[in-house]
Amino acid sequence: MKSSREKEKENDRCISSHMQTLHRRLLHALNLGTRHFDEKTNRWNWQCANIEVQKNVLRSIGAFLDSLSGDARAARHAIVKESVADSILGALLWILQCKSEALLSMASNVAVKLVSSIPNSLLQLHMLDLVYCLSSLLSSHQVEVATPCAIALNLVISNLSATSEKAVMEALNETETSIRIVRNINFFAEDAKKIEYFKEMTLLLSAILWRWPPSRFSVGNDVILMKGLANIHTRTESSIKIALLKLYTSLALCDSVARKLIEDGEGFPQMVVQAMGKSNPHAVQIEGFRLAQCLLRSQENCLEVVGLCGEALVDAIICGMKETGLSSKKIGNNHGSLSVEACQLALITRWAGDHHINFWKQGIDRILLNLLIENIQDQLSEPVLSLEKQISMAKEGLKANYHLGLRSYLWDILGWLTIHCGENLNPYTHGSELCINLLITCACLSFVDTLEKWCRICQKDIDDHFQSEPVSRAVLMMIHSPCNTISSYARFLLLDALEVKGLSCLKSLIHTLDYTSSLESYGSFDKLQLVINLIGLTCLSSLPEYQSCIIESKGIKAIVLLVKRCLSNDIHVERRNFTPHLHTTFQERSCCCMDKEDWEGSNVLLFYSLLGLSEILRQCDLLQDNSQQYSREVTNIRAQLVSKLHEICSGNSFSPGVRWYVLYILTYFGFYGFPNELAKRIGKSLNKEEYSDMRLVVANGVSVSVHGVILAVRCPSLLPPQLLPSMKNSEKVTDKFVRETMREVQLSSHVDYEALVLLLEYVYLGCLHAGEETVKKLKILAKRCKLQHLLQMLYRQRPKWGTPFPSFNLTPSLGSAGSCFSDVILEAKSNKLVGWTCNICSDTVPHMHVHKVILQSGCDYLQGLFRSGMRESHSQVIKVDISWEALIKLVQWFYSDELPNPPSGCLWDNMDDEEKLFNLQPYVELCWLAEFWILENIQEACWDVIMSCLDSSSQLPIKIIKMAYNHSLWKLVDVAANLMAPSYHQLQNSGDSIFPQDDS
Repeated sequence: MKSSREKEKENDRCISSHMQTLHRRLLHALNLGTRHFDEKTNRWNWQCANIEVQKNVLRSIGAFLDSLSGDARAARHAIVKESVADSILGALLWILQCKSEALLSMASNVAVKLVSSIPNSLLQLHMLDLVYCLSSLLSSHQVEVATPCAIALNLVISNLSATSEKAVMEALNETETSIRIVRNINFFAEDAKKIEYFKEMTLLLSAILWRWPPSRFSVGNDVILMKGLANIHTRTESSIKIALLKLYTSLALCDSVARKLIEDGEGFPQMVVQAMGKSNPHAVQIEGFRLAQCLLRSQENCLEVVGLCGEALVDAIICGMKETGLSSKKIGNNHGSLSVEACQLALITRWAGDHHINFWKQGIDRILLNLLIENIQDQLSEPVLSLEKQISMAKEGLKANYHLGLRSYLWDILGWLTIHCGENLNPYTHGSELCINLLITCACLSFVDTLEKWCRICQKDIDDHFQSEPVSRAVLMMIHSPCNTISSYARFLLLDALEVKGLSCLKSLIHTLDYTSSLESYGSFDKLQLVINLIGLTCLSSLPEYQSCIIESKGIKAIVLLVKRCLSNDIHVERRNFTPHLHTTFQERSCCCMDKEDWEGSNVLLFYSLLGLSEILRQCDLLQDNSQQYSREVTNIRAQLVSKLHEICSGNSFSPGVRWYVLYILTYFGFYGFPNELAKRIGKSLNKEEYSDMRLVVANGVSVSVHGVILAVRCPSLLPPQLLPSMKNSEKVTDKFVRETMREVQLSSHVDYEALVLLLEYVYLGCLHAGEETVKKLKILAKRCKLQHLLQMLYRQRPKWGTPFPSFNLTPSLGSAGSCFSDVILEAKSNKLVGWTCNICSDTVPHMHVHKVILQSGCDYLQGLFRSGMRESHSQVIKVDISWEALIKLVQWFYSDELPNPPSGCLWDNMDDEEKLFNLQPYVELCWLAEFWILENIQEACWDVIMSCLDSSSQLPIKIIKMAYNHSLWKLVDVAANLMAPSYHQLQNSGDSIFPQDDS
């Protein structure tokens, strides 16, 4: 241990004699001022009104700070700490606050030196004072003052710690710093002197918006600012481009602003793509890639940009991935490198779309291979290589650990590219067969090596565990690729690689899986091991050679246990827990990005378990040589799991991928289709004469009563062509239909009655249960009726990765598809809407043409009304005492079982109270109506919406109380009153009344 004296000597050596001289001069200059004790801050502050003394102090501070520049050890020396805390900051703040025009430029430049030389921790005591002072000077008419103040503030913000960030950003918000900067940029004139001013103001605004979400929406919707920024796009200076790109990135963290930037036309996306181009310096390219990543966080944004400039976007990504510097160098986890940013953006391959064709056309296979194996192109002189040679090249290349930091990205990109292939996209048409085969070979060899490491219970010394999941997942995707060539070659290579150790590896894998799945608690390693072993079992189950081993080793039992535990919330594993390459600061800083859940869902363990179980059932079904052990396992699944699986696919709480594979598994137990809550309601009308308007007659004269509106949306092929009106002749068809209340439709003699009944079960209920023989008949009818999703289930086709889950949605019947079947009108309050017209009739009162069979299925009150025999039951118009906006939401729920939500995120936060009230009013009205019509689901949904928005403004509860009072919603009055209670006295003093006054 060093003594205190030794430490003191060592500290003295950190500063030079020149620095000590400058420090003495500084103290002498400061002594010319006086010290004043501030009782508010409880600190001694330096002050001096003499301009010459102030100037001398600034020169001394500047000289002393210059001597510290670039010397980190000296900047932390004791005399520096004492000088900054006690003297330098106080003097500088006093001089800045004096705002002497003769010294402001000099003082602001000293401020830049201070914050760039001294660590933020030493400035902490006066940090907020410095921020307030600098922000107030941003509006200075002197460019020489405002510019360095912007630089200094930017340095302060960029070096903020997590603990001090909130206080500083609140101070900047309090002083309306963002508004000041926007005003400065708007008044910017393009001359040489002010280019630097524009750059620094833009960089400062970018830094603030990066850390302060509430300002993004208002800044992004400033029309003058956005026009001004667009005019700067043509500037060629790299520093200006970087500043612009940084600002756009900070703005795009707000999804509403990102959408607006993209929707403004081709100009903005093209500017972003050009910034990523190789003609720019690397610093500009990197900022271009980061902006693109921020913009393309959602599938919707990605596909829109791909539609505008997809080819150029992919070309920029490909060029960026090539930029790895010297081929002999290895890339580590340096997120500042161009290739890493390009690979990060290339993960847009996780969404299917036209960009996949562009990737293959532009040689993504060669790029990926070049990044996996050093100098691989030099070894591919021959167009065809033997399998042994390919395996040898792959093994040697992988051992070199070339570009190891990119591996996780490369496996993910490769996996997405192969899983989104299909009939219309065969990679071998565009890419090199040898390169693609080598990529598959590399992936399979790495995967087998990963399995051998992870299939042991006690294996805890795996160094590359962060790459284990991406490569395992990539092989799983290859095996399930819609491209048969990729799928079959991956299975062939996997079988070859497992030839020696395959069975022993599989048994160890199942044993480890069985052990790990029964643990009571899980660490991150256990979760990753579960995922790797589960993917391994799923991949091996696709190989017929391992089927008997999987069944005999009770692999099915282990998977079923995992599914049950996942459904009981005992185990929850998110992919991001062990994929650090997918973590981005954009996710952490985003303020209103409504990212949809991944297709696989947040619990990847549940998804992989279902995928594995489905693969085992599929292979056993194909082999049709099932052992008694398999039969017992299937019986076990039926007893333990089938009812739980039905619950999964009936609700909306699980991801599309999970629901797809649940339904796929259920086909092996005779259940086909897509059940949901709306289908359950509509299904009650199946085989009922009530409200039916059509009979389907088969060859033997047997008929089935149906409802035309249901068939028009769910199975229009069963309707005669004349009952499928276009917009032009909908009125004519409606008149004809009213005259003919029951219509008979004679079906083809080839239609089997039993198959028709099952088909109608699917149409009304969304699902059906049938044996294998009946399914054969149903396939023929379903094919003729063009029910593609049902056919997919009947033929047990694997779900295609990323495919949206089919919805049972009857809203199309509110348009031309169902207009001729409408038998009742819902009319809103008698208020005329400017420009409102009906496409079906000439009535100007806002109304909707609807259908009794759908309304009564979701509302006992309306069902009783229609059956009552009273005058209202025969009326063609039902007046509903709610606004048109509320009526739209009500009908949307009847026809889709979904209540539209009000605007959210930054869009909601930036509304004034009147706008918020206008958006909430329909939900208050529906709350009232739901009590009267006994609509519990709607009432609950509306209540949740109101509660989630009520505290977004201090005045909103007051306005809601008045509205709830008028509707006698006393529970809502109580809740809103409790929220506004803290401001009651202020409200009372203002004289504003909460409740309507009695006129008497």
